[in-house]
Amino acid sequence: MDLDAFFDGHPFARRVHDAVAAMIESLGPTEIRITKSQVAFRRRRGFAYLWIPGQYLARPGAEVVLSIALPARLDSPRWKEVVRPAPTTWMHHLEVRDLAELDDEVLGWLRAAFEAAGPAGVVTR
Repeated sequence: MDLDAFFDGHPFARRVHDAVAAMIESLGPTEIRITKSQVAFRRRRGFAYLWIPGQYLARPGAEVVLSIALPARLDSPRWKEVVRPAPTTWMHHLEVRDLAELDDEVLGWLRAAFEAAGPAGVVTR
């Protein structure tokens, strides 16, 4: 699957992807993996994911969610949900309703996740 197919029918979500991808590219090299359920940004491990909640929920709160994997819980009223899927990973879910929400705070969270996802310059395929 490619980006056009993943975001087909979701033009706002595609714009969110493009903005998030630009933020992440400013941090260093990454790999992008596209599946039916998500677009994953990876280094040694995945650290940021975009997904369309309407694929799973009858009444989603937003067209697109940015999920950020961090080694510790970060408290913020902006998170829709924070879960701990593994002992060393906290997944933080941000519903994105406006491109202006992708601000310096989000860039800081992405930077922390990027750094925690593996040594600089390491990209696995």
